[in-house]
Amino acid sequence: MCNASVIMTQTLTLRRPDDWHLHLRDGAMLEGILPESARHFARAIVMPNLVPPVVTAAQAAAYRDRILKALPASADFTPLMTLYLTEETDPEDVTAAFANGIAHAVKLYPAGATTNSASGVRDFDRVRPVLEAMAEIGMPLCVHGEVTDPSVDIFDREAVFIDRVLEPLRRAIPGLKVVMEHITTQEGVAYVRSAEAGLGATITTHHLIINRNHILVGGIHPHYYCLPVAKRELHRLALREAATSGDARFFLGTDSAPHADAAKESACGCAGCFTATNTLSILAHVFDEMGRLDRLEGFTSLHGPAFYGLPPNDARITLRKGDPVAYPAKIETGAGPVTVFDPGFPLHWHIE
Repeated sequence: MCNASVIMTQTLTLRRPDDWHLHLRDGAMLEGILPESARHFARAIVMPNLVPPVVTAAQAAAYRDRILKALPASADFTPLMTLYLTEETDPEDVTAAFANGIAHAVKLYPAGATTNSASGVRDFDRVRPVLEAMAEIGMPLCVHGEVTDPSVDIFDREAVFIDRVLEPLRRAIPGLKVVMEHITTQEGVAYVRSAEAGLGATITTHHLIINRNHILVGGIHPHYYCLPVAKRELHRLALREAATSGDARFFLGTDSAPHADAAKESACGCAGCFTATNTLSILAHVFDEMGRLDRLEGFTSLHGPAFYGLPPNDARITLRKGDPVAYPAKIETGAGPVTVFDPGFPLHWHIE
């Protein structure tokens, strides 16, 4: 049962949300975009795909310190760190990082699957000792669920990953807790629903809004290009149904991924949508449109903490429906301007 209160669909109060998949980058970019997440979210699972990646407990602790140093003085935000899984990852270091509260999850990138994933896994047998240790201690594995076989069409890579990699992996290590991150397909939704325990999934804001037409129709639109790439409309509709269903196996992970405009608007543009600024207004719009505002709190504030074994936040936020919200088109950072995701329609839900 959600604790949200809805009054004539115009005002919504819910526990302060968390973001269970977030890119904060480093240096000037971190300093510029961190306030956008810290404004509304209490906690976030922070991705480790920096250059070089965050592989060890010591590196995760140092990155956490840099994030905390970059926080605005008035911000109340807790970064939950992750470790980047490589074929050289030390199981003892992972176990110690979890026991000491330094890392809350390990991130699996198949090598070459997405931005800064070159150090990822090619031979899954080589990381089995780490995964078995994680199963013993209850540490979640966050999975970028796509194969990188060049013979597999980019729009099929999530479904093929489930069959070739994830299902065999979960059968081999049945105690492993797994988060399928940023699912994008009917197959992903169905697979999560088929599991009785130990499997959850994050759904991004932008995959609830765009399908592949948004990227390609009328010209190439680089600020809608992301990985996993947006799929057909039938998959978007399946994601909307899952996110608003009240099923505790689905929770918010924005995958908000900032890139300076120069890196997005180029001959080989970077993948990622930056949604940290306006995510809550977009989600309220979606849940309102689906007639399920009473389930928004579960998706943003309750299901994720339950999966990760953390308490929900005590603080509340209020959203109020009114005139369109004036969000900035860009966030200026020391690393260059970052374009805020444009849903393509006015947003009427204000965060108070």
